[in-house]
Amino acid sequence: MLQFQQKPHYDILDGLRGVAALMVILYHVFECFDWTPAPHGYLAVDFFFVLSGFVIGYAYDSRWREGLTLGQFFKRRLIRLHPMVVMGAIIGVICFFLQGGVRWDGTHVSTGWVMVAMLLGMFMLPLYSGAAADVRGNGEMFPLNGPSWSLFFEYIGNILYALLLRRLPTRWLALLAVASGCCLAYIAVGDGYLGIGWTMADGGLWTGLVRMLFPYTVGMLMARVFRPVKGVRSAFWICAFIILLVGCLPLTFGDLLSWQNGLYDALCVILVFPCLVWLAASQLSIGTTTQRVSHLLGELSYPLYMVHYPLMYLFYAHMGFDGNLVSVAKMQDVWPVAVTLPLACILLAYLCWRFYDRPLRRYLSRD
Repeated sequence: MLQFQQKPHYDILDGLRGVAALMVILYHVFECFDWTPAPHGYLAVDFFFVLSGFVIGYAYDSRWREGLTLGQFFKRRLIRLHPMVVMGAIIGVICFFLQGGVRWDGTHVSTGWVMVAMLLGMFMLPLYSGAAADVRGNGEMFPLNGPSWSLFFEYIGNILYALLLRRLPTRWLALLAVASGCCLAYIAVGDGYLGIGWTMADGGLWTGLVRMLFPYTVGMLMARVFRPVKGVRSAFWICAFIILLVGCLPLTFGDLLSWQNGLYDALCVILVFPCLVWLAASQLSIGTTTQRVSHLLGELSYPLYMVHYPLMYLFYAHMGFDGNLVSVAKMQDVWPVAVTLPLACILLAYLCWRFYDRPLRRYLSRD
């Protein structure tokens, strides 16, 4: 059995992944209301991409020289990611039927097309907008579990890394990061925001690819040239606060113009998030409390991200929509459910991690 050199584990990065997952939940709870405390919570996905690029480069760059094969790499990544992809699709089906088995406009969807949507979701095959299996009717790539779109691009990033990016000299990887960063900024300023990639309509496949490519490549680049900043303390708490601030800060300045909002998004992804990862990776020695919090958040982060949105669908159906898919209910009408919903998501994520994801990954990792 091939043994690979063990490297120090970045507990803080795990914890920050959990903070970002909580930010996504906060964003989605308020997504259909006129007011939200986290108008830029969707940027947590871009932070995930930076983290993924850094961790992949850090964990695997040296292993190729130790004899890692493409088959072993893809097996490891599938074991790590795919069990929760499957579970997310299954929970999505259950929640879809619980809300009545209808699209947002009230039209009934046949069970056959729901099963097609589930199978496509399980195999990470995206839907084009308007497809018969688009069971919700709003153009999502994965209508039973919307956030699977980011895993679709994560898989593409993994494939690009294994086949191409890891082979690039550092200077060429840096040039790719710069070029993709320019494309990202252009799209962000032009569209007015970076909440893109979840649909194949209006060039969503292209924009989603760019949204993944820059943070992914810049994370890999940092893994190659990383040198820790000396004297870093309390990195987890500082970085966690900044992640929350990124999602909420624009409220302080009032309404932003479209291009200003896009510029804000681009600056956060291009400058702020890489700096946070660099800062967090600079502190390996952390206190017991911080380590425990980071470990718990890290373990729950991926299951939480992959199972929370089907519950959001139930919440949105509970609120009701008008003909323009605008929420009929107001926050004062549904606030008990809104407060309870994140707790339900965390509980469901814990159960999936404890009794499904962790034991299944351990079983599949046996040699």
